This record gives sequence, C-alpha cells and structure tokens, in this order.
Amino acid sequence: MARMRTFIAVPLEAGIRNHVVSLQERLSKSGVEVKWVEPENLHITLLFLGEVDVRDTLLVCRAVSDVTADMDSFSIRIAGVGCFPNPRRPKTIWAGIDDGANELVQLHDRIEAILLEQGAYRREGRPYTPHVTLGRVKGDDARPLSKALKEQADWTAGSEIVREVHVLSSELTSDGPKYTVLGRGRIK
Repeated sequence: MARMRTFIAVPLEAGIRNHVVSLQERLSKSGVEVKWVEPENLHITLLFLGEVDVRDTLLVCRAVSDVTADMDSFSIRIAGVGCFPNPRRPKTIWAGIDDGANELVQLHDRIEAILLEQGAYRREGRPYTPHVTLGRVKGDDARPLSKALKEQADWTAGSEIVREVHVLSSELTSDGPKYTVLGRGRIK
C-alpha cells in the first residue's frame, strides 16, 4: 500500500515570502546553526497528516474543497517572531500571525472535524497555533539567536488575503523537502 507524507497549508504570496526571507537572513547573522526553510516552501500549515494512503488523498482534497467552497476570503497579517518550545532552548523558529489568526483556527477546526470523521487524521495533543516555520535550530548554544529574536520583536511582513488552501505531499530529499500540490480548496 503506497503512502504519501501529506499536509494541508495556506500558501504565502511572493511579497510576504520576500519579507520572511529577509528576516531569515537577519536572524542567520546570529551565527547559530539553523536549517532555514527554503523560500518556495514557506507556508502556514493547517494540518500535518503524516503518511497517508495514496488512495485517501482524494478524500483529503475533497474535504478541503468542501470546507473552503462556502467560505469568504479573509486577511491575515504576518507579524512577530518567536520560537518553540521556549527562548532558552529554541528548536523551531517561527513568524506569527496576528490579524486573521482566529479565522485560520476556524479553518483548521472545520477541516480537522471532517478528516477526523473520515478517519484520515489523528488529532494532535497541543492546540493549533497558526505560524510560519522559518527554520529548525541545529546548534546547542542558541543564546545569540534568542537575542536576535528579541531584537526582531516588532517585525512584520505585512498582510495578504487568504483565497486558497493547498493539500501538499512532501518528499524528503537530501536537498530538503520537495512539495507537490495535490489539490486546492478555493475561497470566495
């Protein structure tokens, strides 16, 4: 049975991605070893499904399309930076969402409900927090990065309108993940 690493995400417009890449470049000057997300792979993950049977990807695409079909587009603003799990031991560096975060949570919850009902998804243990993953820390001493994050506390990439949700496959390669769009849910 063929399986495919699959997730659901909101794509970012080119202008927003450019601002995010500039932020990555500023943060990289801290000297801490980080595996930065490639510009073309920057997005807002709604749900990470993991390994999905290829035959079930059609159900996932249909669920996303059904949820988005009766939604109105909405604005989000990419602003603020932080890290998981905490500033003393950052492992994942992220850019936050302020305006539009509630709408993203509602979108996540609606898609999740359908996928749970279909048995195509297992709920995560922590609540969904919309963000853009910028990179993953590889080094041990991340204090300089924590300082750089504090210096960028007021950073913003600006706003965009959410008009589409993608279902993507992710193939892990030695050059980093390669994403393929499997389906699109369009928002009015």
